[in-house]
Amino acid sequence: MRYGGYQHLLFEPKDGGILLITINRPEVLNAANDRLHRELSHVWRDIAEDDDTRVAVITGAGKSFSAGGDLDMIAGMAGNATNVARAWKEAGDIVYNMINLDKPIISAINGVAVGAGLAVALMADISIAADTMRITDGHLRLGVAAGDHAAIIWPLLCGMAKAKYYLLTADFIDGKEAERIGLVSLCVPVAQLMQKAMEVAGKLARGPQQAIRFTKRSLNNWLRAAGPTFDASLAMEMLGFFSPDVVEGVAAIREKRQPSFPGFNPAKA
Repeated sequence: MRYGGYQHLLFEPKDGGILLITINRPEVLNAANDRLHRELSHVWRDIAEDDDTRVAVITGAGKSFSAGGDLDMIAGMAGNATNVARAWKEAGDIVYNMINLDKPIISAINGVAVGAGLAVALMADISIAADTMRITDGHLRLGVAAGDHAAIIWPLLCGMAKAKYYLLTADFIDGKEAERIGLVSLCVPVAQLMQKAMEVAGKLARGPQQAIRFTKRSLNNWLRAAGPTFDASLAMEMLGFFSPDVVEGVAAIREKRQPSFPGFNPAKA
């Protein structure tokens, strides 16, 4: 096993080549701090080299999948070029390493999923949501552009009209609505979530491995073709961390109030 160095991801091998991964910071709703963000970017390469794993299933400990970026991490990025550059690379690695892993990934979205957590949930090849799930891309709530996965996959999953609506408003979506618009593969009652995820994982693990992996690789060329769009969106997100808007966004979330963004004047940019 090659997973001994992980701090915030738990690994549980199951019969038949299934690897259950649990995001494990339940005391903060599995929010991604610097360490977890880095681990979510690296783990897919380790799974690629794990000959014992045929299918990966990822979920969150407790009642949340992952409540996005830890506010301390986000605050530490504001105006800090070194921290922004690190997060920029890792955010890109999360998306591209999931795309380039030929083995199928299943997300069991058991609760709130935001930001980097939502990227992992929706970049999975098969996403199974609990009916009580609540997701939002959340970037606009912080005052930065929707960058870390949205532009590459939301229009393919739910169409441009719905993608624009939910990404520009940052409204929350529950499991049933996410399934209705095609944003997730399936929605099931929360009590049945892990049973269904493991049932699907078992079906894939028993299937023809080369054919499954080649099919995923072929389908993901749609995502690779959208790579320049994703790269641009990620760059524009990172520019937002040098804006006063992100400082106000973090403060408003911490103070549980509506933000009052300073605004953007192109003439003064």
